[in-house]
Amino acid sequence: MWNFLKSLNTPELRLAWAIAIAADALQIFAMPLFAEGALSPADGALDLIVAVILTRLLGWHWAFLPTMAAEMLPGFDLVPTWTMAVFYVTQKSMAQTKSEPEILPPGPAPAPRP
Repeated sequence: MWNFLKSLNTPELRLAWAIAIAADALQIFAMPLFAEGALSPADGALDLIVAVILTRLLGWHWAFLPTMAAEMLPGFDLVPTWTMAVFYVTQKSMAQTKSEPEILPPGPAPAPRP
């Protein structure tokens, strides 16, 4: 758990997590405003704003597409879909950056050590 929290070292990652958690909390705790699902203008506006902000912060990712579709279904506002999408995107990007090999600049090979 601590390794995951330490990995949120950029302001973009921290802000993306904060926005996703805030959007899900707002939809869960202010349920009467969002109970109609896709028919609620407040729900649609919030989801569109969150999708645009997260895409700007984290870049486009396919995980945002099913999240947006799930948010349009009544009752799915009670599931923290934005938080799960940000978790998936950030875990995926952190795993890719850790597994990439180091690329050395071109030049002569270092001399062997005696």
